[in-house]
Amino acid sequence: MNWQTRVTDLLNIRFPIIQGGLAYLAYSELAAAVSNAGGLGQITAMSLGTAEELKDEIRKVKRLTNKPFGVNFAIGKQGRPFTDFLQVAIDEKVPVVSMTGGNPAPIFEQLKDTRIKTLVLVAARRQALKAEELGADAVMVVGQEGGGHLGRDDVGTMVLIPQVVDAVSIPVIASGGIGDGRGLMAALSLGAEGIEMGTRFIATTECVHANDKYKQSLVEGTEADTVVIKRTLGTPARALANSWTDKILNIEKKLGDYQQLKDLISGTANKRYIYEGASEEGFAWAGQVMGLIKDVPTVDELITRMVKEGEQIRALWGK
Repeated sequence: MNWQTRVTDLLNIRFPIIQGGLAYLAYSELAAAVSNAGGLGQITAMSLGTAEELKDEIRKVKRLTNKPFGVNFAIGKQGRPFTDFLQVAIDEKVPVVSMTGGNPAPIFEQLKDTRIKTLVLVAARRQALKAEELGADAVMVVGQEGGGHLGRDDVGTMVLIPQVVDAVSIPVIASGGIGDGRGLMAALSLGAEGIEMGTRFIATTECVHANDKYKQSLVEGTEADTVVIKRTLGTPARALANSWTDKILNIEKKLGDYQQLKDLISGTANKRYIYEGASEEGFAWAGQVMGLIKDVPTVDELITRMVKEGEQIRALWGK
């Protein structure tokens, strides 16, 4: 099967599969493994403490792969300044920069006159149109099934992707609820030219920063084991359901403000779960796709499997 799309051409990758930014988890080992397997791996910039740490992480990826990779900027993350971090990506000639959350306009301004390809994660048609207007090379469109931060409209991937495909001329990358070859082929049939996966890549061998207990929860749980928190703050996000998220939701039901929630939704609480496996002392992001996760393969095994599934589907419908 020919896997060439505008996304593979744009990013110079073999398969139209992109690994999500994954706060506190997307580092060199995972990024390089995805890129080596034919997709686009990414490292997360704003989870690092300093711009110098980002430089070190970028150079680690370069030692592990000679394939293209990206750096993700969660620009809405606690309002942290990102200019120095982005300059490191520019100086290191990173092939791709992706943006999630917040207003990406300042990033486009700083990237002007560089050859870096730009991807913007959006959760609504209007956001996709704005990203295209700003000059994005492609948009990654996440439906409400996704893990982590979502849009406010609760629109699922199956409806959202065709809407955005019809609205923009740049390539669309589908995200949310995709974890196997069937999801990949479904996304392509909806008009997307690639997919982004976050949760599914957490449950892989090379996601070395994720605690085994976290990975096992993704394997053993179902799509019913996720909840959406932070709606009252205007920043809805999907996480694994546990006693910690119960506390968050109880405060939200009582219309508690950010001050009451900040410690519960902090990066520190997130890391307690995902790094230490303290499942009742923190929270972890997860999408509904966990209902499809049955194992913890290597990244290469996962992508090879997905490609094979896709080719089997194509052969079946080609008869």
